[in-house]
Amino acid sequence: MNATLSPARIRLALLALALGGFGIGLTEFVAMGLLPNIAADLLPQLWAVSPEKANAQAGWLVSAYALGVVVGAPTIAALAARFPRKQVLLVCMGVFTLGTVASAVLPTFGLVLVARFVAALPHGAYFGIAALVAASLMGPGKRGRGVALVLSGLTIANVIGVPAITFLGQQAGWRVAFLAVAAVFALAFTAVLLVVPLQGGDPKATMRRELTVFRRPQVWLTLLVGSLGFGGFFAVYTFISPIATVITGIDVSLVPLVLVSTGIGMTIGNFIGGRAADHHVLGTLFVCFGVFVVALVGFALTAETVFGLFFFSALVGGAASALSPAIQTRLMDVAGNSQSIAAAINHSALNLGNTLGAYLGGVVIAAGLGYLSPTWVGLLLCVPGIALAVASALLQRHTSRRSAREAALEGAEGVRLDEDAVLDRALT
Repeated sequence: MNATLSPARIRLALLALALGGFGIGLTEFVAMGLLPNIAADLLPQLWAVSPEKANAQAGWLVSAYALGVVVGAPTIAALAARFPRKQVLLVCMGVFTLGTVASAVLPTFGLVLVARFVAALPHGAYFGIAALVAASLMGPGKRGRGVALVLSGLTIANVIGVPAITFLGQQAGWRVAFLAVAAVFALAFTAVLLVVPLQGGDPKATMRRELTVFRRPQVWLTLLVGSLGFGGFFAVYTFISPIATVITGIDVSLVPLVLVSTGIGMTIGNFIGGRAADHHVLGTLFVCFGVFVVALVGFALTAETVFGLFFFSALVGGAASALSPAIQTRLMDVAGNSQSIAAAINHSALNLGNTLGAYLGGVVIAAGLGYLSPTWVGLLLCVPGIALAVASALLQRHTSRRSAREAALEGAEGVRLDEDAVLDRALT
């Protein structure tokens, strides 16, 4: 398809897909920067008694969004695999817009919780289908970079969008901030409508065929690696605002700068992870986890200082973000014909980690262990993540060796059959 499009049209299409990712980055991460504002507004009685417990409960909004991604990604991707991809992307943008508006205007914590869940349902399907479209536009051998370009909208959102929306929310109220995010989704809808080329779905796809991906052990191993890795990230990032103001002691007006620092790290990590995944996927996973462990330890030990807060939050974000395109590419490698759902369930895995990290972080904070305690939770989550990555590599090596042996035996059998045929002809 990309051979019939001009380079300018391809770039515009990729930018439109990235703009959708930018909006998703805003709606997913803006709650972190405005968590105290949301807690004070929606949970006023609990806030008056204990701001710490109110912040912990407000963290459920992060978990609700993540659970929406976990539920929606495989369901929508499997159902939509046979439909034209552009139309599916437009439906996703429409749901994002309406769900974000509902989150901004509903009056109670419980209703906003439900709205966040609904708004998150198309998250994984959008990124999965957009990744397939981007990979097609980029051409062979550039899947990792295509995935990274789509995800770049999400990471760039953390550099400029989330800090700007956080500042807007601090000045005008968190509800105004959410309405601004909805406006970005409306703009992304228009951009996808105008410049993304038509691309058919898979007419042979069925929900049953797509769901066979879950029969593959390598798929489960890869999903668990992603869940645990991002669980470590969200255990920290969910509570970055109170960490900055309570632990480091900086003024609340400087929290957007901390988000910029983290976003820069995420953007750089995303592109590095995408390029590295095109060369060696499993090697990229191991390196990312190694850097992630160092970053979490550094953050836990130095977050009381301004330098430690800014530097290690960027490193934590970079290491976690580099995992995403590597895991996305790995899923495409091991998913067989179920490419649509494979591209989407990556985000189920990452947001399962989001849910797990935000929840466990809130548990240890509510238990009175302090705002830095989620960092050690994140570190503990990395241990099984690394172990599962090793298991995936060993399983791949075993499978490759078995396939090589079977191919060698088939070749030897073929030679014997040829020799027997020659002998038969000679005797006759």
